Amino acid sequence: MKTSLSTFVYYRYPLAEAIRRTAAFGFDAVELWGGRPHAYCDDMTGARIAAVRETIEECGIAVSNFIPAQFRYPSNLAAGDEDIRRTSVDYIRRSIDVAAALGSPLVSLCPGYTLYGQSARAGWEAMMQSFRELLAHAEGMPLRLLLEPGNRYETDLVVTVDDGLRALDELGVAMGILVDTGHCYMNRESLSDVVEKVGGRRCHYHIDDNGGVTDDHLVMGEGVIDFEVFLDRLATSGYDGYLAVELGFGYTVDPDPAVRRSIEFFRRRFGR
Repeated sequence: MKTSLSTFVYYRYPLAEAIRRTAAFGFDAVELWGGRPHAYCDDMTGARIAAVRETIEECGIAVSNFIPAQFRYPSNLAAGDEDIRRTSVDYIRRSIDVAAALGSPLVSLCPGYTLYGQSARAGWEAMMQSFRELLAHAEGMPLRLLLEPGNRYETDLVVTVDDGLRALDELGVAMGILVDTGHCYMNRESLSDVVEKVGGRRCHYHIDDNGGVTDDHLVMGEGVIDFEVFLDRLATSGYDGYLAVELGFGYTVDPDPAVRRSIEFFRRRFGR
């Protein structure tokens, strides 16, 4: 199983240093966080993109995914205010362009949320319109867009994997799905059944732990999630993508010990 790490845990470090440390700990790939101070679209000049690509090449590490900063801020693809929706789409478009320039094969999108007085149907329709516009923008690019279901505190539109698959079926295009194990556990979904539900769709996995109440993004084994059946089914499914560790704010002051414990989890589980 191939391993990856989101650079978010190195929030207090420059992106180049986050990439170097990810590679040094033995991860196969880096997942680029598209927020400041890492790969925020408005900061990524041609020179900065070239420098990041050079660091990736020097470290001999792959890029697994690009994650624009989205949940809660600065965008809402389901906004009822058309000006906010349009500027949110524009922000994600520019993030997709940066992802393509950095050589990422995937870009993960968040669903947005409704505001007081906005119906769920209106929010869903606004979200789907945004996805269609973004899919049109990405057409012909060497990357795939993914929809990431959130948790109940982040969104009221695409919360579960079933919600995400409904959106993909409605779009009827080659958009994939990003499954976050922590979100599934918070939402009381069956993690054991996720692999079968996703089926042959393009998929990417975030792996993180929690206590079942809040989305803590803990190192695996530091919460209460039992990953064994999920990992067994993923291994026998023929999945050839990455398991991407996405750690939370609680580790950002001193991330190295948590990153080390994360790669050790994989080594114990997969024997390398």
